[in-house]
Amino acid sequence: MNKSKYSDSQVMAILKQTDAATPVPELCREHGMSSATFYKWRNKYGGMDANIMAGLNELEEESRRLKKMYTEERLKAEIVQKALQKSGKAISAQRGGAGCG
Repeated sequence: MNKSKYSDSQVMAILKQTDAATPVPELCREHGMSSATFYKWRNKYGGMDANIMAGLNELEEESRRLKKMYTEERLKAEIVQKALQKSGKAISAQRGGAGCG
């Protein structure tokens, strides 16, 4: 995920400026951002304070880290399973060949 050029406190300050009756298009021009970004922030962070926002960001980061760990472990498990299947086929082929003679 891309790192925002705005800090959490800046996002909160921008969102609070709309409470002071600053029009959204003017606010977006002033801060050099799109209105889509503003509305995305408002949907995600509206009504939060800085502490809650920081906690949310920490939880999102931990979620990303855990998903990555799960993916890596799942990949390892699949590799081990394939290796066991191959070695099991090799062993059964050796046993089958030795028992026939």
